[in-house]
Amino acid sequence: MRQLLLDLLPDSSPSLDNFVPGGNGETLAALTEWLAATRPDASFCLVGEAGSGRSHLLRASGFPYVDADKNPGLLGVKGEATLAVDNVDRLDDNGQIALFALFNQLKAGGGRLLTAAIQPPRHLTLREDLRTRLGSGLIYRLQPLSDAEKAAALAAQARERALKLTPEAIDYLMRHAPRDMRTLSALIVALDRYTLEHQRSVTLPLLRELLAREATPAA
Repeated sequence: MRQLLLDLLPDSSPSLDNFVPGGNGETLAALTEWLAATRPDASFCLVGEAGSGRSHLLRASGFPYVDADKNPGLLGVKGEATLAVDNVDRLDDNGQIALFALFNQLKAGGGRLLTAAIQPPRHLTLREDLRTRLGSGLIYRLQPLSDAEKAAALAAQARERALKLTPEAIDYLMRHAPRDMRTLSALIVALDRYTLEHQRSVTLPLLRELLAREATPAA
């Protein structure tokens, strides 16, 4: 669904309010407190598999954001008061040196570093001194949403848009669309626009039509 991912992402920016917590209520509460500077720790690491919401929360933090998967050397990244680094497990040698220096700079200046990775720092293939720094702060694991939680979230998002989405329609989306919440939420946005443009209600034929259209590569 290349076109969907590129052109029909949710029209609201990632925020703590539009994050679907599922079983991650404790993690979300801890992160919210830390972002409000009510906890003294200099760093906070979110651990979880792809699709668990790591990137959403890093972007929602309001910190300057960098994705080490796209910028493994952290080129041009500066440490001011705050910094969010996604996919720290993808840092190359130069990026690890840079993040080590940035961590020390932020901590010395009373700043804060928010990171995310697929595994806890102690299990990452990084420099020992960087693993130690990242492991010295708060570490919370994000659990992926269950299918039932995803379905409930889609139903709630549809209701917010006054979009009539039956359980059968949600089940169809869950079986035929990518399973991450970012894409599923994008589909709710796309459905809302599509039904308004064509003055049609949501039916299984309409869903098949929309998914087929969005799966067609752009010319």
